[in-house]
Amino acid sequence: MKEGVQVKEGLRVKEPLRVKEQLHVKELLRRNAVPALFLCMCVLGVLISGQNIRYIAQELISRLARNWFLVLSLIIPVTAGLGLNFAIVLGAMAGQVGLIVATHCKLPGLVGLITAVVLSIPIAILLGISAGHVLNKARGREMITSMMLGFFANGLYLLVFLFMVGTVFPIDNPEIVLDTGVGLRGTIELKYCKYALDNLLRIKVLGINIPVGSFAVVIALCFGMRWLYKTKLGQELRAVGQDMGVASVAGINVDRTRVIAMVLSTVLAAIGQVIFLQNMGTINTFNSHQQIGTVAIASLLVGGASVTSATVGQGLIGTLLFQLLFIVSPAAGQRLMGNAQIGEFFRVFIGYGIIAVALLIHSWGRKSSLESASRQAMMKEEAKTTGSM
Repeated sequence: MKEGVQVKEGLRVKEPLRVKEQLHVKELLRRNAVPALFLCMCVLGVLISGQNIRYIAQELISRLARNWFLVLSLIIPVTAGLGLNFAIVLGAMAGQVGLIVATHCKLPGLVGLITAVVLSIPIAILLGISAGHVLNKARGREMITSMMLGFFANGLYLLVFLFMVGTVFPIDNPEIVLDTGVGLRGTIELKYCKYALDNLLRIKVLGINIPVGSFAVVIALCFGMRWLYKTKLGQELRAVGQDMGVASVAGINVDRTRVIAMVLSTVLAAIGQVIFLQNMGTINTFNSHQQIGTVAIASLLVGGASVTSATVGQGLIGTLLFQLLFIVSPAAGQRLMGNAQIGEFFRVFIGYGIIAVALLIHSWGRKSSLESASRQAMMKEEAKTTGSM
């Protein structure tokens, strides 16, 4: 009898453990559903496209080298509760201004690249401070406000480089200015500083060129962000992102912390755009910065990040999956539908679609949390009323 009782007790102990394990697996699948889905799509795309693995690997390495830094610039605002920062477009514009000046002055190699970064940082700081103050006035609507800020800044950018260059700013350089003498050319070749960072240290592994210099900068940023979150400022950023009311009561200057988050993000975006364009070798003067926000945010979300939570790992993995899908989509579309444009449409749809889904999930989660908080408040009131009776 005693043995039978012991067996039953053992089964009772094991049942809760199994339930906990099942719940843990379900939670793990829920959190990583998007990366898992994109991984399956990437594997299918690679198989269907029939492209050479070495070609895919080379393209992927090149894309990661130029995109990782930009994607990681989005993480700090998410941590600080500012959501997905579409205003990194402002930082991208600042980076392009630095590169245009460096090209005009014909500064070669790393000297030109460093000059572009140094020139872009003060502009990025000024734009970041301005954007941070605007977003502080638009709490709860930061993402749409940052998107509108990007459009507004783009208008000013066009005004300066289409009409004021050659009139207000006398620039006599046929390499970058139109033949009329007013406005910049639509495409400017970075012939003095292109591939400056990529070629700083490049190794070949299994026939694949790896730009070690670019990846070293990304690794430095990863460790820098890890160090930042261990500092007092990093703890303040986390506290503000979790609950602004509690952070304010704890003595944290919430508005100032949010402005600092925007400044850091904008400065990192400016540096990231310089890295991106030196890898491309040319500046599409009026378009290069416009899609930066969409592509970077989609990459972050593909890695499993959300509007309220993002990590370095999610940024790195999401960029890898998103760019891999970009590489194989046209060839897969060509083989499946007989038209490579189908693949182009598909990847554009994915880019915007993943952002739309993330925003819908955020809205639904916010509504659910408010309803849950309201229910708990009502239950407490009922308990108090019952207790007093």
